[in-house]
Amino acid sequence: MTHPFLDLAPLSAAHFASIEDRVARLLDTRQDVVIMQGEALLPLEGAIRGTAGPDTTALNVITGPYGKTFGDWLRDCGATVIDLAVPFHTAVTAAQVRQAFMEHPEIDFVSLVHAEAATGNTNPVAEIGEVVREHGALFYLDAVASIGAEPVLPDAWGVDLCVIGAQKAMGGPAGVSAVSVSERAWARMAANPGAPRRSYLSLLDWKERWVDGGRKALLHAPAQLEMLALEACVERIEAVGPGTVMARHASAAAATRAGAVALGGGLEPYVHDAAEAAPVATTLRTPSGVVASDLVARALAGDPALPLAAGGGALAAEMIRVNHYGADATVGAVQGCLAALGAALAEQGRDVDLEAARRGAEDAWR
Repeated sequence: MTHPFLDLAPLSAAHFASIEDRVARLLDTRQDVVIMQGEALLPLEGAIRGTAGPDTTALNVITGPYGKTFGDWLRDCGATVIDLAVPFHTAVTAAQVRQAFMEHPEIDFVSLVHAEAATGNTNPVAEIGEVVREHGALFYLDAVASIGAEPVLPDAWGVDLCVIGAQKAMGGPAGVSAVSVSERAWARMAANPGAPRRSYLSLLDWKERWVDGGRKALLHAPAQLEMLALEACVERIEAVGPGTVMARHASAAAATRAGAVALGGGLEPYVHDAAEAAPVATTLRTPSGVVASDLVARALAGDPALPLAAGGGALAAEMIRVNHYGADATVGAVQGCLAALGAALAEQGRDVDLEAARRGAEDAWR
């Protein structure tokens, strides 16, 4: 018995390299791009463990749950970590980063999440990058959620390690990810005695055995289906243009915010300032007395396919996420989520206006 997903010719090194080149073009970068065979946590952790050690003083910006994870990894590496935490309903500013450098001029590593899908905020990477460059620190960026939803420009922004995943705004697979690596970052890894070697986490293995070898021989058998899905995903973005894909996500975010406000029932945007709200997903705060996870469960009972989720951990009590990314960055998906949330709120005796929500979302779609 044959199957189109199983009986494929092996993926060649040349084909693998060509997919890396397409990802590099998407990022508009001349840095080395390494595609890693796992979900984005693989290069996220590998990049930190490769470049951080006991001699590192890291400024770790926390605007959501991933910032805490990065801080834990940095401490595991023996780094001195200075956490810069801001409320999850807002974004960090370049001025706050500049102040951290003034107070701690020894900082030589900065870790930041671009867009926090978990909390719905997005950070001004270009402005922060200017500050980081002024002080010569290595700049590490998690752009997993932002890629495809808003510009991600590691070269222009001075990012040394930029990690992306395809499973959100790019509309691709979760089992493969990529990282762009600057020459400075490679040099930091090479000089770090604690950098992983002969390990699945090792970026240096990819550098020495893949990049430096002219990308002729892969380290191990590639995740073929995921690689082909990533190629198809990038090809689809190229066909319509990255600007069109980003505009669709921006429209979905604007429509969700406008529709939620028009719906009533006590729902309101979790991120107060629309300029600080991520286009990849919109977070909403539930009214007092309404548990977000319960409301989401009621909303999904009618249509489990809706891109709705409650916040993680303690945020499950007060936060709802509308995950309008990838194939769900459509006005129909947004209106479906608002209608389901409105019906669930009405069941709890809240006064909602479903028609106003529908119109609000439609009018805000750009």
